[in-house]
Amino acid sequence: MRLAMMATGGVGGYVGAKLAEAGVDVTMMARGAHLEAIRRDGLIVNTPDRRIVARPALATDDPKEVGPVDYVVFAVKLPDTESAAEFIRPMVGAETAVVPFQNGVDAVETLTRVLGPTPVMMGTCYISSNIAAPGEITQTGTFARFVFGEPDGGQSERSRRLREVFQGAGLDAPVPQDVRVDLWRKFAFLSSMSGITAAARAPISVVRGDAVMRETLRRAIAETTAVARALGVALPPDSVEAHMKMVEGLPPDMLASQAHDLLAGKPLELEGLSGAVVRLGKELGVDTPVHQTFHAVLRPYVNGKGTA
Repeated sequence: MRLAMMATGGVGGYVGAKLAEAGVDVTMMARGAHLEAIRRDGLIVNTPDRRIVARPALATDDPKEVGPVDYVVFAVKLPDTESAAEFIRPMVGAETAVVPFQNGVDAVETLTRVLGPTPVMMGTCYISSNIAAPGEITQTGTFARFVFGEPDGGQSERSRRLREVFQGAGLDAPVPQDVRVDLWRKFAFLSSMSGITAAARAPISVVRGDAVMRETLRRAIAETTAVARALGVALPPDSVEAHMKMVEGLPPDMLASQAHDLLAGKPLELEGLSGAVVRLGKELGVDTPVHQTFHAVLRPYVNGKGTA
């Protein structure tokens, strides 16, 4: 089985390193200094338990050099989804499956528009990791879970085969009842955490320590949850309160990745986070005033126009 990581960032790098270490034929798509470091020294992944040094079968920035593979692990920033989908065309053959592990909920729609419906799967992941230096990934949390299946929420022979390979490499890849539920459960939390920590330029300790901000976060989660239910996603009745309990266990200095990007002057995933909640809410007749506010106040920085 051949797998390609598009691309070898925090998520793709972690998955690719674990697979390559287990002897799977892995191609790592990267560029610039990151690519050169991987070619020279292998990909280093620092986990809380150990240090992995993985050498992929191939590291390249040219998908034509790779050709069709069995699976593409698709893990790029949300604004890059469409261009990255076009980029991987040479790696997508008649039997290729493309599995998105991204922060948003629009991946299936975008990938299908570019590549057609046949190769597209649905996926989501729970991991905190990033590129610490060229050729080096650091996992900053202790959790790493990967959930995937078909766009209708169910499972298939190709998802079974991929899960077998993931689990054989020591990756946590459970069989979900409905992938859509996992996708939207994560998105309800992430879109809201990303919105409030970025808009406030403040860590979670500030948010949960202030009654007004805490209630704003709760309302944001409720809005995304309502959008999911309007789409027919069967989120549990206690979803909002369950997320608020999760907030209590977060490290006090926690900032969502969008807040980190904002403060670093990088482009934001805004349109795929609060922007998607607002857009879908309008289509479905669900009011989303909190996410509309997040979307409005962060728009000046969406292209990475410096820090506030």
